[in-house]
Amino acid sequence: MAKRISSPQELKALQEQVRHEIDLRTGDKDVRLTVHMGTCGIAAGARDVLAALLNALNAVAAENVVVQQAGCAGLCDQEPMMTLTDKAGGTFRYGRLDRNKVGQIVREHVLRGQPVMEYLVK
Repeated sequence: MAKRISSPQELKALQEQVRHEIDLRTGDKDVRLTVHMGTCGIAAGARDVLAALLNALNAVAAENVVVQQAGCAGLCDQEPMMTLTDKAGGTFRYGRLDRNKVGQIVREHVLRGQPVMEYLVK
């Protein structure tokens, strides 16, 4: 059941939260994160990866990041997968992801610019 809003402050907080969530999915940003959501990815846990990614980005109030969804990348044995594209056009494909790995990628690659080598698809 949805929570009732009982004050203008609660409404404003909800509005800011929704604005931030929309901002994560639109615009031209320095980092683009694409979660591969083909049937193989979904079966392997891509929905959990997407949820973990959004939670991790919200927790650190990441800015200048856009999150997108795409279909299968053709590497079904590496699912669930995410592709990170940086502002220089570098592409990093991460595979066999879970919630913990996503959090580490956000902390190290998204925030500090250091790819997490052990999770990259080779």
